[in-house]
Amino acid sequence: MIKYFISEGAGPLTRAEQFKELCWVDMINPTDDEVDDVASATGVSEDMIKAALDEEEPARTEFDDGNSMFVVDCPIIEESESGDAYSTLPLGIIYNKRCIITVCLKGNPVLKDFITGRISVACDKPVAFILNFMYGNAKRFLYCLKQIDRKAHRVQAELGRTLKNEEILQLLELENSLVYFSTSLNANNKVHEKLSKVEAVTTREDYGDLYEDMVIENSQAVEMCKIYKDILSVSMDAYGSVISNNANDTMKKLTVITILLAIPTMIAGFWGMNMPVPWQGSADNTTTLWFWLVIGLTFVLTAAVAFILVKTMKFRPPAKPRRTRRGRRKRD
Repeated sequence: MIKYFISEGAGPLTRAEQFKELCWVDMINPTDDEVDDVASATGVSEDMIKAALDEEEPARTEFDDGNSMFVVDCPIIEESESGDAYSTLPLGIIYNKRCIITVCLKGNPVLKDFITGRISVACDKPVAFILNFMYGNAKRFLYCLKQIDRKAHRVQAELGRTLKNEEILQLLELENSLVYFSTSLNANNKVHEKLSKVEAVTTREDYGDLYEDMVIENSQAVEMCKIYKDILSVSMDAYGSVISNNANDTMKKLTVITILLAIPTMIAGFWGMNMPVPWQGSADNTTTLWFWLVIGLTFVLTAAVAFILVKTMKFRPPAKPRRTRRGRRKRD
């Protein structure tokens, strides 16, 4: 899908039906024919346009024949069986003297803010366009990180009441999301360093201020991601230890039950053998007396062994991890 937008003065962007000079071309999962049309109209190579259509494309920069491309990783929220899943997707921004092109496999919330006018941007100022997008992208990372933290709190609260595999898998999924975020944020930092060397950023004070704001937001996102990832990693280890301890306690109880059941089974086995046993030839009333005496001794012996095992193994109720209060760092 391709959309064309133009800016008129300080007003919001307006939709155009076809390509125009100094316009913004928004491409979302374009077909090969659409890529050919845009390449012929803008003078940008097809390989450069298709770079961001690879889900595994790393964040990078490329300059070729007057065309400048910046590929950055953007956070995305997808629906899954356990709720919202967080991942990243590359987005390419290409510009030259004729237009600005954005390419991505899915729609981007920051670009939607450009279209709706929540973020003021001019199509004839590509560097300002890129700076505003990267600033909004860093803020989007912060938003997703806060959502991950809140979801982790809810899952840990549920785990505090009952240990289930579903909650453990949800924490594992959140930890994987933080790994993706951490890798993407560090890769975006390298793109930001290349952007800082662009002439417009070094010569214009307003661009320099916007670049510093972007760097601050991205640095805060990197720090928050590291903190949340470490906390989740420690929490996963703690829950694993708790589950292992509870499993050990369960095995102890089963072992005690097995030993206690073995005592009457062993005694009954001795008296059930097809060979002479004590008191076999006694009178009927004496045989009955000895029968109940053996049963009583069996219960006494079983109770004594149970008392000794319980005292020795020191059983305790299943452990549950406690939630800790986590502080948040505030920006100065």
